[in-house]
Amino acid sequence: MTGWQFWVDRGGTFTDIVARRPDGRLLTHKLLSDSPARYSDAAVEGVRTLLGGSGDPVDTVRMGTTVATNALLERKGERTLLVITRGFRDALRIAYQNRPSIFARRIELPELLYERVVEVDERMTADGTVLLAPDLDALAVPLQEAYDDGIQAVAVVCMHSHLHPAHEQAVGELATRIGFPQISLSSEASPLMKLVPRGDTAVVDAYLSPVLRRYVRHVADALEGVRLMFMQSNGGLTEAGQFRGKDAILSGPAGGIVGMARMSQLAGFDRVIGFDMGGTSTDVSHFAGEYERVFDSRIAGVRLRAPMLDIHTVAAGGGSVLHFDGSRYRVGPDSAGADPGPACYRGGGPLAVTDANVMLGRIQPAHFPKVFGANGDEPLDDALVRDRFTALAREIREKTGDDRTPEQVAEGYLQIAVANIASAVKRISVQKGHDVTRYALTTFGGAGGQHACLVADSLGIRTVLVPPMAGVLSALGIGLADTTAMREQSVEAPLEPASMPGVLKTAEDLEAAARAELLAEDVPEEHIEITRRAQLRYDGTDTTLTVELTEPRTMRHAFEERHRATYSFTLDRPIVVEALSVEATGITEPPDLSALAPDEATADGSPAAPHSVRLHTGGAWRDAPLHRREALPPGDTVTGPAIITEAGATTVVDDGWRAAATDDGHLVMERAAITESSELDTKVDPVLLEVFNNLFMSIAEQMGARLESTAQSVNIKERLDFSCALFDPDGNLVANAPHIPVHLGSMGTSVKEVIRRPGSRMRPGDTYAVNDPYHGGTHLPDVTVITPVFDSAPPTDTESDTEILFYVASRGHHAEIGGIAPGSMPANSRTIEEEGVLFDNWLLAENGRFREAETLRLLTEAPYPSRNPKTNLADLRAQIAANQKGVDEVGRMIEDFGLDVVQAYMRHVQDNAEEAVRRVIDALDDGDYAYETDSGAVIRVSVRVDRENRAATIDFTGTSAQLPTNFNAPFAVVNAAVLYVFRTLVADDIPLNDGCLRPLDIVVPPGSLLSPEPPAAVVAGNVETSQAITGALYAALGVQAEGSGTMNNVTFGNERHQYYETIASGSGAGDGFPGAPVVQTHMTNSRLTDPEVLEWRLPVRLEEFAVRRGSGGAGRWRGGDGAVRRIRFLEPMTVSTLSQHRRVPPYGMAGGEPGALGANRVEHVDGTVSELGGSDSADVVTGDVLVIETPGGGGYGSPSPDPHQAGEEIDDLRAF
Repeated sequence: MTGWQFWVDRGGTFTDIVARRPDGRLLTHKLLSDSPARYSDAAVEGVRTLLGGSGDPVDTVRMGTTVATNALLERKGERTLLVITRGFRDALRIAYQNRPSIFARRIELPELLYERVVEVDERMTADGTVLLAPDLDALAVPLQEAYDDGIQAVAVVCMHSHLHPAHEQAVGELATRIGFPQISLSSEASPLMKLVPRGDTAVVDAYLSPVLRRYVRHVADALEGVRLMFMQSNGGLTEAGQFRGKDAILSGPAGGIVGMARMSQLAGFDRVIGFDMGGTSTDVSHFAGEYERVFDSRIAGVRLRAPMLDIHTVAAGGGSVLHFDGSRYRVGPDSAGADPGPACYRGGGPLAVTDANVMLGRIQPAHFPKVFGANGDEPLDDALVRDRFTALAREIREKTGDDRTPEQVAEGYLQIAVANIASAVKRISVQKGHDVTRYALTTFGGAGGQHACLVADSLGIRTVLVPPMAGVLSALGIGLADTTAMREQSVEAPLEPASMPGVLKTAEDLEAAARAELLAEDVPEEHIEITRRAQLRYDGTDTTLTVELTEPRTMRHAFEERHRATYSFTLDRPIVVEALSVEATGITEPPDLSALAPDEATADGSPAAPHSVRLHTGGAWRDAPLHRREALPPGDTVTGPAIITEAGATTVVDDGWRAAATDDGHLVMERAAITESSELDTKVDPVLLEVFNNLFMSIAEQMGARLESTAQSVNIKERLDFSCALFDPDGNLVANAPHIPVHLGSMGTSVKEVIRRPGSRMRPGDTYAVNDPYHGGTHLPDVTVITPVFDSAPPTDTESDTEILFYVASRGHHAEIGGIAPGSMPANSRTIEEEGVLFDNWLLAENGRFREAETLRLLTEAPYPSRNPKTNLADLRAQIAANQKGVDEVGRMIEDFGLDVVQAYMRHVQDNAEEAVRRVIDALDDGDYAYETDSGAVIRVSVRVDRENRAATIDFTGTSAQLPTNFNAPFAVVNAAVLYVFRTLVADDIPLNDGCLRPLDIVVPPGSLLSPEPPAAVVAGNVETSQAITGALYAALGVQAEGSGTMNNVTFGNERHQYYETIASGSGAGDGFPGAPVVQTHMTNSRLTDPEVLEWRLPVRLEEFAVRRGSGGAGRWRGGDGAVRRIRFLEPMTVSTLSQHRRVPPYGMAGGEPGALGANRVEHVDGTVSELGGSDSADVVTGDVLVIETPGGGGYGSPSPDPHQAGEEIDDLRAF
């Protein structure tokens, strides 16, 4: 080696640089990323500073940068045009319809990246048949107009181009002739199935690549003649000229993962959890010998389908703000950032996690950089921190009676931050089947070492590794990274010998392209290594696992082993090769890292003596040694509690841990003893209240992750039409994951029915299934699987049964459960048996055995049996597996905290939710409303507030009698709607549980449409009447205009295929905010199947899915627009619709206009048109088109008298 190398991590706040001198020594430097008064670019300035007057040449500058990430977050990319198949101009705006936060009445959707859309007349089918060649002459005109208007970037997205790119390529050639300098084809940016994420990836590439190109040019001009390489999101380096926007989003964090993995391996650890804690957030990652990559991710509201290192981010950094809401502690998600920063930064900022560490002595201001204050030369302000925590402790004591000291308050906040981080680690480890207790925790980043022992303790990890240069490990990792070129391609071929020649030919083509890229970057042929992988999945599922591409038998075995390890089961069904991935790696010569070992000692050769500092630990202030890491001799042991400082980082060795420096400069901390912990009290504690809120919810989330992974039906796996929850021994909801609102408030009725009827007959290993609306269910497609959680300790009384501690339940919408119409959502059912198979407290599993044969008979021998019992059984197995995950996690929680504490906080979290709703009731007024449905039936509701008792009565007296149609709703649905509405009125992040209902008295007259008697049909009650109840309540309370008031249910199918979807409408406007276009509202939040997946699996063609412009109600704040959806059938089928607001429009409020009516119709292949009612059914033949126009949301406030001002609307539509 003859010259310098510079490894640069250009972050949002600081730029870190590691320089390798010509003699091999390593230097480090840190500077602000933005300081325009001093320099134009931090990376260039840092290089020049470290070079000094050196005359030695610079060989390479390697860089990871947040330039692209910041441009994406701030929406400061290139002006971009989207060219997309006609009918899909709004496909990326609508995406999958789901809203980001289910309890937010103001729905805020991500801002679009493109500013203009042009539809191209072209169409390709899933099998490559050309229906319509691209009309390039017609396309040339709007493309030229966009170019003339100054738009320089274009993204091209055509249906099914991942396998058939010819149309995109033709459009790209036209754009080149016109002169666009940036053209991103989705078939090149992400040649994988799924229109929405592939399209988003192409747009991101077009939007960000010019920004990167300008930055690269700036750096290259300043460092003339220097080889410039950039870190990609996949963990590999690429030449500057190959650096693309789609590969730059995780450029900075990826360096940290590489550094973490390489340094961990050098220290002898091959199974590690990466823990990178910075100022704003914490990144966690999993490494077990190879980098884990994901192909689907969502960043800054944008879906990406490109290979990225699997990094999970949680909003818990040093700058995370500390909150107290009157009853519980909260950490984040907001951050104080660098300006103003935490309170101790002397910038007037709020208390943050860093301040908690200062308060406890875990950060010592005297040993922290003095870069604060007006002149940037003052230390951290620990006196201010003490004053602020003293005042906060006083406030907490006044509001709750909790008399903990300021130090204990700070410890409480750290406990919550650590619990949040541990939960994130579980998502990338435990949920994927990894035993985290067998791993080491490798910590880096400025704040990681302060919390590493605490995080390890919460996860049962006994070893923590702090690598050398932990504060600049991302920069070091960039120096250790290899040059990488990756190529992916959809295949969609069965895993069988006959398919392998084609699969291998595709792999060879990908390998040739990747190898050629590295050769063009001057990587020697002998340094190139090739890895070929296949993404496999079971036929009919959407969950892929990656295995090495070899011969079919070996691949099948590897896939089944991984599937069993991850999900605990395998399936007896064909395996599909969904896609191939080929990685070409140019191996980097590793630098000599021996210089990282410390060599600092005193003049006589002995190690430098530690300082003594005050540290609050174990509930008291103690004297603890503070060591300089550079002065620690290899092999010497530091016993906690102690502090170890170094440039850019502080490591706390907590009580019960010991640390030792290794010969190569690593710091290894190991759990040496189990410390005595104080016995937890069952009295409500503001800290543990937040911890248990998150723990209970985490159990439901982990159940949901297991169900999503293991289910087979499109409806559960892809549309995510399921919910999971945890219940107390009486069947009251304790916690849920944020799934489908109509499920969450009604599942408790099913649980209580199981308690009431089987009662003491339940035994460990038993599981029940319920869907009977007259015995705990809501409607037949929603099957609830319920499992009791028994006390693992034997009863003290030999004659007593083991006690039931909790219940866990999972509800999934089965898209086929029998009935008179395919899809089990018939428009014209009149009795419950016409709607399908009843699970009336059905014993699904007994003593751990799935009663498969008995359940199959139930599904196939009913009067109207299921058309797809195999899928029913598979999804029921998945629900059992999800429940088992819940049972296991409850057991771990009890083991960690003790049964009495867990049961106490089960009650405390419900009490907390109860108080939050009572605070809402304090501000409510009485109200009444009579809500008319399309059939003429009326839902009448009266809300009466009892201020003295801080309670309210919700009285539905006067509601229409039970209907002869299927729009009747069992009481469980009413319960769910009331619970949802009052939860949305709470302007705080509280868990949804039955505590929310305690202040509410719900009155429903028997025999009404809200309390029907058997055998009345009810299938529409759960999906349609639930929305109507919600609308009636919002109107009575005067809260906001109606958001569509319907789920627009569509089912179609025949004996071979069944499909169900709900189509979104516009949301209602409110005081101060407009409605959003085409988004799921209120009682549903299910996803929509991707257009390409829909056409690949079903004999249909989606011809249009677009925003129905102008359908939102006018007002001071406009209602959101509905949608138009056109589906052409390629086989004869039966179509059913269940929808509302085809006669009565969604209401406006406070002078706002109502939203537009919806409409349903069939356009027949012979040119005739059949109008469909809101609830209707029709037989269609090949070539017929179903058209659904969904309603708009109501407007809020009187429209402006100025005809040119139509009222404020959501600004996302400016791109159209």
